[in-house]
Amino acid sequence: MFRSFLLPFYTFLYCFSIHAQQPKKPTSSELYQAIEKLNFLGSVLYVAAHPDDENTRLIAHMSNSVKARTAYLSLTRGDGGQNLIGPELRELLGVIRTQELVAARQIDGGEQIFTRANDFGYSKHPDETLSIWNKDVVLSDVVWAIRKFQPDIIINRFDHRSSGSTHGHHTSSAMLSIEAFDAAADPTKYTEQLKQVEVWQPKREFFNPSWWFYGSQEKFDAADKTNFYELEVGNYYPALGLSNSEIAALSRSAHQSQGFGNTGSRGSETEYLELVKGESSTDKTNIFEGIDTSWNRVKGGKAIGELLKSVQEHYDFNNPSASIPKLVEAYKLIQKIENEHWKQVKSEAIKKVIAGCAGLYLEVAAASNTATPNNTIKLSVEAINRSAQDMSLVSVVFSDGSISNSTRVLKNNASHRFNADLTIAPNTAYSTPYWLNEKGSLGMYEVANQALIGLPETPRTVTATFNISVAGEIIPFVRPIIYKTNDPVKGEVYKPFEVIPAVSAHISEPVIIFADEQQKDIQVIIKANREHMEGFVQLEHPKGWQVYPEKQKIAILNKDEEQTFLFTVIPPKAQSEGVLKPMVHIGDAVYNKQLIAIDYEHIPYQMILAPSESKVVRLDIQKKGDYIGYIEGAGDVVPESLRQIGYSVVLIKPEEITADNLARFDAIVIGIRAYNTLDALKFKQNQLFEFVKQGGNLIVQYNTNGGLVVDNLAPYPLELSRDRVTDENSEVRFLNPQHPLLNTPNKISQKDFEGWTQERGLYFPDSWSDEFTPILSMHDKGESAKEGSLLVAKYGKGYYMYTGLSFFREFPEGVAGAFRLFANMLSIGKASLNKEPALKN
Repeated sequence: MFRSFLLPFYTFLYCFSIHAQQPKKPTSSELYQAIEKLNFLGSVLYVAAHPDDENTRLIAHMSNSVKARTAYLSLTRGDGGQNLIGPELRELLGVIRTQELVAARQIDGGEQIFTRANDFGYSKHPDETLSIWNKDVVLSDVVWAIRKFQPDIIINRFDHRSSGSTHGHHTSSAMLSIEAFDAAADPTKYTEQLKQVEVWQPKREFFNPSWWFYGSQEKFDAADKTNFYELEVGNYYPALGLSNSEIAALSRSAHQSQGFGNTGSRGSETEYLELVKGESSTDKTNIFEGIDTSWNRVKGGKAIGELLKSVQEHYDFNNPSASIPKLVEAYKLIQKIENEHWKQVKSEAIKKVIAGCAGLYLEVAAASNTATPNNTIKLSVEAINRSAQDMSLVSVVFSDGSISNSTRVLKNNASHRFNADLTIAPNTAYSTPYWLNEKGSLGMYEVANQALIGLPETPRTVTATFNISVAGEIIPFVRPIIYKTNDPVKGEVYKPFEVIPAVSAHISEPVIIFADEQQKDIQVIIKANREHMEGFVQLEHPKGWQVYPEKQKIAILNKDEEQTFLFTVIPPKAQSEGVLKPMVHIGDAVYNKQLIAIDYEHIPYQMILAPSESKVVRLDIQKKGDYIGYIEGAGDVVPESLRQIGYSVVLIKPEEITADNLARFDAIVIGIRAYNTLDALKFKQNQLFEFVKQGGNLIVQYNTNGGLVVDNLAPYPLELSRDRVTDENSEVRFLNPQHPLLNTPNKISQKDFEGWTQERGLYFPDSWSDEFTPILSMHDKGESAKEGSLLVAKYGKGYYMYTGLSFFREFPEGVAGAFRLFANMLSIGKASLNKEPALKN
């Protein structure tokens, strides 16, 4: 049979990146791929530690070539990494990377699973990792994932035998996976889970080695691969118009916050797998050997398999709807099988295929993108059958229990639209990432609801169920309520429908620094999320601080209207810190949460409900010099932080780096990873060095040692390494106690290194010329001293400084000592100057 392959797969990928919330509208070629998957009953679980650890080439191969149900279990959400696209760090970065993983799986065909482990930053040994994580809890989550997903095959990205030789999170992910392989089948382990899932024994577990684990491609090529399985993964998919490696590259490129844009390749590619647990097999090219992946593996499945085989053989690419009657027969048989796992998995899969074959479009759009509990919203309902298959809309059941049950015959390409109302129940949970609802620990998120654990997103509870009669069978199709609008540039734009509190409040700055005893007026912004809000707002404050007035009246008439209230905050005379919290009183209710929007085009719009609080810090700090030029790197809040302590900071673009522009500044600060991400700096390095030579101070923050755009990072020899100190509480020794960086204008003491977060620093230099003076020494437990965290060299009339200390993490947390030390760095060699900035910010 001639099969015409219609729209190329990349068309969908483009649409996804621009309209991340739009419903998928599969082509006939994609539907055929989905039908093939219906007839394969085998599963693969890929396990690693972070977003970006997964082998997208192998996931794409398992999903699209083998047709296996494939998932990636990432133990963390990547909260501890850096962000190349914006200022979000920690929990907000975890939300971004979660959505990037979901986007990646939509491209390569996999599914996404997580544990409750929090990515607390780099860890040098699994012993440290598993003590900061709660090993038993994370292991229980891996066991839960296995019991719920029921993989036949588990593949680990990392080697469980590599303790101490790589990232502790990496090795821990493999160690936990190995232990969970047996624990998931043990009915005495994590017995509370067995109320919702059954024990499960995977067949085989593999380690997925590559040249990286051997140090070089040459060493890997020479390694003994006698016990390795070899999989050809470079295959080409005519139905998609792409090679497997091209799909993998597109999936990898979804990790935009990490700068992992990837170029696809074509041609033969081999992946290797080493069996580390379970039964061996004779065919080292087939990891499913000896596993029944047909419908015969479930009781009553034979007839389903025969029906679906017939659908495949007679599939008409020009008329997919011709397959619907047999697909409905198969759906009815699936509802009768006893195996609840495959019943659920294949029921959802076949419903998507039936809808796709019919061009069935079902949508419920709200008049607004938000609503509050106990609020009624207007809905626009649309149902259209774009095929010759007879079907009718029997009813629409909304999540508030209301029903629209007037039967409508869905004729070919005839749109049916009507309006409805839906009431948000008073106890409806707010729309926010479920793992952020409760305060967690350094290493763990707190999630009490077992059913939520592992899910990539919070399930949408405000929904509509379309009961469609197709070929004599009533099939329910559940759709979340959405919101959409038309943008004059982008066209149709979708957003999720969110349930939010009646009022939200936030302070304009998350960290407020008081560099002296002067009072500050603090802005509290109140937003009404429904109409007619009356009450008052107070500002809860730490002991020793004063706030005026005590409370202020609120009267907001319109939904989405904001009002700003000024509170005068007077700090204590001595150094102090604490938290300010706006408390909004409406009737008997008190609201103290803020809404944070994350809006990037490559992922769906996200709204996070977080505690509304700002850290206030009364610093004992002095500084010299006034005007700072800042060259942004990979994204941080250092400029805003320096403004807080009284500096005038001007952002400088690389093309604006000229001798005249630089000459007006007391110091130039270069943002994190700027020499990794800004190609233009390769042409500006001499101007920067000349600025130092003429009396300026140049501070270069950390860069990675790979991919530098310049040959000479400093005016004197200096080599970066991968040295880092991950223990934020590690002892800090002063190598040159009398050096100005430790004494002028602020006397630095051990107290200034208290309260640091996540780490001391990263990518320290390990080799430098005699012109440099190392200032600090620190190390992690069991390691040698690292002396490259802060280096300073006199160059001409000015000073060049390189630092791997993580100021970009400490400033957003209001760490007093980090501010005091950085002020010394900016001030070295300076008197009180009175210059004018060269550029307008």
